[in-house]
Amino acid sequence: MAEVKEIKTALISVFHKDGLEDLLRKLSAEGVRFLSTGGTQEFIESLGYECQKVEDVTTYPSILGGRVKTLHPKVFGGILARRDHEGDREQMRRYEIPAIDLVVVDLYPFEQTVASGAGEADIIEKIDIGGISLIRAGAKNFKDVVIVPSKAEYGLLLDILNAKGAKTDLEDRRMLAARAFGISSHYDRAIHEWFQK
Repeated sequence: MAEVKEIKTALISVFHKDGLEDLLRKLSAEGVRFLSTGGTQEFIESLGYECQKVEDVTTYPSILGGRVKTLHPKVFGGILARRDHEGDREQMRRYEIPAIDLVVVDLYPFEQTVASGAGEADIIEKIDIGGISLIRAGAKNFKDVVIVPSKAEYGLLLDILNAKGAKTDLEDRRMLAARAFGISSHYDRAIHEWFQK
């Protein structure tokens, strides 16, 4: 198994919580530490799991009505840092950046909001910024990080965890990264088409 990586810390930031429970149960059983924000953090804790607040890592609260929660160097540094790069590792130590090995995201429902006939202000608020950035960061650094870009992939990761424990190989991570870029491109295309209209 080539380039096996262990999942120790998971950042979970999802709009839809359905389907997440089985994944959380398995990750917790494997000793994975949870990091989250807002409603997702409350959901994780409601199931009895410990979950560190992202704002405790960043020392910044969620601001601008929730528009800015995860957009911070301590979060993105933890995802984008190359684990085999001494300069990156040294900066992680210097700036106290925790390594994030798994990113689980489920984007704001932009297309569903448009289809519901919602007004422009509501539609604009369903343009995900942090989530799409987390997806791109996790997918870019697939050599070190597992990205789960939507609830459609929860089962896929669960299958990997059931087969291998909290470990993934390069092929697993590359496959999920490809799916992640497919989701991000579809999402941006939907937004683009709405603006064009």
